Amino acid sequence: MLKGDVETDIAYLYEVLPQLSQIFRIIDKIGEGTFSSVYLAEAQMTDGSRRMFALKHLIPTSHPVRIAAELQCLTVAGGKENVMGVTYCFRKEHYVVIVMPYMEHQTFVIPRKIVSSKHRSVPVRTTLNQRQKSPIESQKPKPPAVSPSLTCNCYMTDRICNICLSRKQQVAPRAGTPGFRAPEVLTKCPNQGTAIDMWSAGVILLSLLSGRYPFFKASDDLIALTQIMTIRGSRETIEAAKTFGKSIVCSRELPRLDLKILCETLRGLRSWDDGLLPAEFQASHNPAEGKQDAGSPVKKHKSSLKSSAELQEMGWDKVPDDVYDLLDKLLDLNPASRITASVALQHPLFKDMTN
Repeated sequence: MLKGDVETDIAYLYEVLPQLSQIFRIIDKIGEGTFSSVYLAEAQMTDGSRRMFALKHLIPTSHPVRIAAELQCLTVAGGKENVMGVTYCFRKEHYVVIVMPYMEHQTFVIPRKIVSSKHRSVPVRTTLNQRQKSPIESQKPKPPAVSPSLTCNCYMTDRICNICLSRKQQVAPRAGTPGFRAPEVLTKCPNQGTAIDMWSAGVILLSLLSGRYPFFKASDDLIALTQIMTIRGSRETIEAAKTFGKSIVCSRELPRLDLKILCETLRGLRSWDDGLLPAEFQASHNPAEGKQDAGSPVKKHKSSLKSSAELQEMGWDKVPDDVYDLLDKLLDLNPASRITASVALQHPLFKDMTN
């Protein structure tokens, strides 16, 4: 039985695009993202058979150019090499639904995020450079009138001066789904390229290896950047930002984590008590913490580990080191040195794989 809000959404979809009801019986909502919702629908084919489809309803505010570009990409690349194709498209005024083949699948949703709210105490500020600073987006006070000849005096401090507050807000692309945006997107770097897609692919791989989805989830870009720092290190993030003209200030140093140890610990392959992850990180993310009646810390730890049989069945006990090497290159903080798609396909991980 459908939930009331899903029934309402389906009724609304039939209302704004009446032609759908002549072809499809919409069964359920099966996905929702920043720019669209996806529904499962059934249609009767000309040969009398019934077939399932995925209906992607784009948000009405989507720009026509973006919609046209998506349809063009799906038409050119879809239906092969594991890229979903497009079957048809419905449009009425500013309402658009893209019809795609439906693939049976397991929903990859593990409602636990890697970075907890405890890390919100790490203030982060992004700037253009020492002479060109952009105020933090969350600052709401009206910028005071100051002379343009004055020199900023808040660089490398934990405050924002009136000089910076008075500067015009920086405008740059912020493409991508929250949680999958690269550091250069979060810091509003004006020069963004295909490296942002490689970062997103890295986050997907990180979710698969760690068993945590969404891995990153933040209320704004600065919190998202802080979450990246907790994994990749604050000093490394600061140094990488300098390469694309940004300056980041962090109130304390966050160590870079070993991705293999991190993923294996979150998967239950390693003990939280082996001291290989920072104590602060363990306190925030160890699932054994905070349970009043779960027994001793040892018992809590043992209950979080997977059995050998479980690991063998799932295959997570045999993940090669090459996977983590590729993950590290995909999550390179510097877009200039981040691995490209063509180079990634030549990675040793894929050397024994055939088409």
